[in-house]
Amino acid sequence: MKIWSQALLFLAWATTVSAQQAATLRVTVVDPSGAVLVGAKVSVGTDTIETDGSGVAIAPRLEPGRYTIRVESPGFEAYEARDVRLRSGENRRDVKLKLARLAETVNVGRDPRERASDARSDAFATILGQAEINELPDDPDEMERVLKEMAGPGAMLRVNGFHGGRMPSKDQIQHIRFRRSMFAADTHEQGSIFIDITTKPGLDNWRGSTNGGLRDAALNSRNVFAPVKADERNQRYGFSLTGPLWRKHTSLSFSADGRDAYDSKTIVAALPAGLFADSIRKPFTAMNFTARVEHALTRNQMLRVEAQHNHNVSDNLGVGDFDLAERAYRQTADEDVFRVSTSGSIRKSLFNEFRFQWRSTDTGFSAASAAPAVLVLNAFDSGGAQIGGTLAQTEIEAADNLDIAIGRHAFRTGILFEGGLYRNNELQNPTGTFTFASLSAFAAGTPSTFTRNVGNPLVEVSQVQNASYFQDDYRASKSLTLSAGVRQEIQSHIGGLHVAPRGGFTWSPFKSGKTTVRAGSGVFYDWLDAQTYEQAVQLDGTHLAIDAIVNPGYPDPAAGGFATVLPPGRVQFAPNLEQPVMYQSTVGLEQQLPGGVRLNAMYIHLQGDHELRGIDINAPGANGRRPDPSAGTITQVDSIARSRMDGLSVNVNWAKPEKKIFIAVNYFLSRSIDQTSGPFGLPADNFNLGVERGPSQNDARHRFNSLANAPLPFNFRIGTSLRVQSALPYNITTGRDDNGDTVSNDRPAGATRNSARGRATVDLGTRLSWARAFGTRAAGGVPGGPQVHIVRGNDADPLGGMSAMGPSDKRYGIELYAQAYNLLNHVNALNFSGVLTSPFFGQPTSAAPARRVEIGIRLTF
Repeated sequence: MKIWSQALLFLAWATTVSAQQAATLRVTVVDPSGAVLVGAKVSVGTDTIETDGSGVAIAPRLEPGRYTIRVESPGFEAYEARDVRLRSGENRRDVKLKLARLAETVNVGRDPRERASDARSDAFATILGQAEINELPDDPDEMERVLKEMAGPGAMLRVNGFHGGRMPSKDQIQHIRFRRSMFAADTHEQGSIFIDITTKPGLDNWRGSTNGGLRDAALNSRNVFAPVKADERNQRYGFSLTGPLWRKHTSLSFSADGRDAYDSKTIVAALPAGLFADSIRKPFTAMNFTARVEHALTRNQMLRVEAQHNHNVSDNLGVGDFDLAERAYRQTADEDVFRVSTSGSIRKSLFNEFRFQWRSTDTGFSAASAAPAVLVLNAFDSGGAQIGGTLAQTEIEAADNLDIAIGRHAFRTGILFEGGLYRNNELQNPTGTFTFASLSAFAAGTPSTFTRNVGNPLVEVSQVQNASYFQDDYRASKSLTLSAGVRQEIQSHIGGLHVAPRGGFTWSPFKSGKTTVRAGSGVFYDWLDAQTYEQAVQLDGTHLAIDAIVNPGYPDPAAGGFATVLPPGRVQFAPNLEQPVMYQSTVGLEQQLPGGVRLNAMYIHLQGDHELRGIDINAPGANGRRPDPSAGTITQVDSIARSRMDGLSVNVNWAKPEKKIFIAVNYFLSRSIDQTSGPFGLPADNFNLGVERGPSQNDARHRFNSLANAPLPFNFRIGTSLRVQSALPYNITTGRDDNGDTVSNDRPAGATRNSARGRATVDLGTRLSWARAFGTRAAGGVPGGPQVHIVRGNDADPLGGMSAMGPSDKRYGIELYAQAYNLLNHVNALNFSGVLTSPFFGQPTSAAPARRVEIGIRLTF
């Protein structure tokens, strides 16, 4: 009996000690008026507790440590508290939800200056919530284009941290962040704006949607360069389904979408018989499938597995502008993607995320004609496309990032490995290309050059690259965070270990926390592109050689009386090739203004060195002789080019939550200069690279983008997007091969590269929609109150998500929409001719699509 009494006393003591060591979180949720919200769901890991009649949710028996508290509700603005310490015993937290507006990350109970000076916060980021996402194009390809135009040049798009693959449908996107990483050591890319797309799981109940869209010539306007209005059609359809396989633990998301379309491309050419104008139909079909499973491994760890298959066929590629219909070819492409990622906290102060991707693509080409090509510079191009064979590549990516919080230090370290196998059996230009300087030269039968590729195109290469990094964000005070890090990278085919230091600071000078200053600088190295290496190996003179004849005959190139047959040419890498490097410095200011206005201004300076460009190291000298008489043109890829970009970006975001109005405006003033148009682009003067310094190909001095949406009466809503861009540069050339290097890119005396300008671009898009939700969701669904998700570390709501069609307590939803692209039918001229011998010199010969209108429907259930 005594033993049993002692055992019971010991059990009671142990239970008391355990209860004292556990943490209890009591969350009270109220609306902007202070009224409590009843029926809210509080999720702690995989457990769910509903708030009672007092609006209180109690999460008992939590392990003491640091947590992230996230509060979400349809119609309300999301709140998020990161790095909240829960101690043994009871912890209280009061949360007041604001009406929905532009999504921001808000840390509850945190000093405003501390929040504003967090180097990893969403300061200097624009975040699109569900209302803004709904106003984007329904076609994933169009949506990707609009997002990249909003972000500006060099934008990198990532879905759940992964590059490549296909955009998810709008219904499966939780939020979109436009984030500029200025000095973080965990990023490889320099100066780019990241478009981070996060998908949403469905752990509460099953949801689905189906949609269809139609764009027909009857609703479109005529392209100004088309002689008659072209017959065009774009039929798009999709289906998605998301829900729990194991409630509160495992969810499945599946989507399928397809497209059956034929757009048109205008042809504007000058033939010997006179001017010629036409438009050619360009059919395109696609079918895409995506399946994603998300599983809560533990209360703090989330596993995501995803598979994609994408198939598309494009016809009549290579036709348009100066290229006649006989230049057409077909391309078929299949892509398979498999992804695995995990994220979550480990113990109190560790957070880890791991991702792995396997990606395989197969692309095939077939030309309508194998006849020799005839290029009359900027007049007309005829003959066969001369392209056939296949490209295949298999790539893997593995990365792991670890966050460690120790006192005032927030350490982040990680590794990255990328590798690929590439098989190229594509053969281009096997029957040769004649190049004529002008129509008169064509009429006389005197081409400037004849070139062709001979040999076996099959090459198989591999490439690997890896990186490691370490960074420390040190909280010097409540208002100041200092950041310092270093990144190491190494890559096959370009030797050496490259070390890239980076650092900066984030400062909130005022007690209100409404002002944030951020500045930093760093070194960024660029990978040697695998396709560049593969192409150079293929044209190395052993697999394929480049045959060239100067002043050939026509149609028999060897029959001309002045024909000079050159020895075979090749492509090679410089023996001392270096990895391109970019030095970046930025300084930015973010200011929260009255009335919900956020102002963000940032100056960016980029200085590039060792950039890749081609140079003919066997070009004829002043005496007309080549240094190596036994070879023709030797295109050597060397790391000798430089570049510079200076830019000022100004963003203004304004929201009126109570009226559900949102406006985002971005203006980017920049100047970009470089010395290269690519690793294989040859200069006009191989002995004076100074004249190659000029505006870069994407040097638009002014870029303006805006996005706005607002409600209208009777369940209507309107959204607009406006893009204005100043003229892009183009090159002025004589049309002749004056220096005898077999390339007709010589410029007039005194002309530098890209010295001419085209015209400005203006594109206004509008979307008018009508939506209605109805029906009551079955028991067990989300009752419509807010959801509070509590997860460990820095994980951003792995179990959350909102319905894309409005309140989640409604069972069905319907949306009808009409969307117009280039609503003003502005003529956005393209393809300006810079060839002095062309009849179109200084004029555009094509334009971006005229006004197009799409109508569609989306159903949710």
